Amino acid sequence: MRFADRRQAGNVLAHALARYRDDPDVIVLALPRGGVPVAYEVARFLNAPLDVFIVRKLGMPGHEEFAMGAIATGGVMVMNPDLANLQLPPTMLDDVVARERAELERRERLFRGERAPLSLAGRIVILVDDGLATGSTMLAAATAVKQQHPKKVVVAVPVAAEQTCESLRSVVDEVECALTPEPFRAVGLWYDNFEQTADAEVHALLGAARAEQEAHRAA
Repeated sequence: MRFADRRQAGNVLAHALARYRDDPDVIVLALPRGGVPVAYEVARFLNAPLDVFIVRKLGMPGHEEFAMGAIATGGVMVMNPDLANLQLPPTMLDDVVARERAELERRERLFRGERAPLSLAGRIVILVDDGLATGSTMLAAATAVKQQHPKKVVVAVPVAAEQTCESLRSVVDEVECALTPEPFRAVGLWYDNFEQTADAEVHALLGAARAEQEAHRAA
C-alpha cells in the first residue's frame, strides 16, 4: 500500500481514529510542515480543533538525515541515545541547537502569529505527522505536550517503522500507525507525491480549519 499524497494519507488515518469523532475533549496537533495536510484531514473528520506544535530535528552536520535529537516548543530537548557512542566535538551540538531554536521561534511566529496556542490541560491530544522513521521528533513533541497535563496523548501517523511505533507506546497513551511496512527504509517511499509542504499551504489549511470550527460552533 502507498498513499497518493499527504491529504489522502490523512483521510486514511482519520478513519482509523474514528473512535474520537465528535469528542469535545479532542485537539489535533500537527507537526509542521509535512504533518499539517495529514492533520487537517484528521481534524476535519473528527470535528476537532487543529493547531501546530513546532518541533525541530537536530541533524548531524554533513549527515542531516541522522537525528542527534530534537527540540520542541517549551524548551524541551530529546537526545538520541546512540549519540553517546559518537565522539562529537563539544561545540557541534551547541551550534545545531542554536540554529534550530532560532528556526523553531521563527515558525512559531510564522504559523501562529499573535494567536495563543490552544490549552492542552485535560484534553485528548492527538499528535500527527506524515510519518515516523527514528521517532525523535515525535518523542520531543510528546514529551513537551505531556508537561501541559493533557488527559491523554495519542500519536497518529499514516506510516512508520514498527520498532518506532513500539518504542513510542511506552511514552504515550496510544499509538496509531496506519501502515508499518517491512522493510521500512524511509517515509517518502510510501507516498507517490512527497513534495515539501509550503508555508502557504500550512497557512491555508490552518485558516480553513479555524473557519470550519467557527462555523460548527455557530450552527
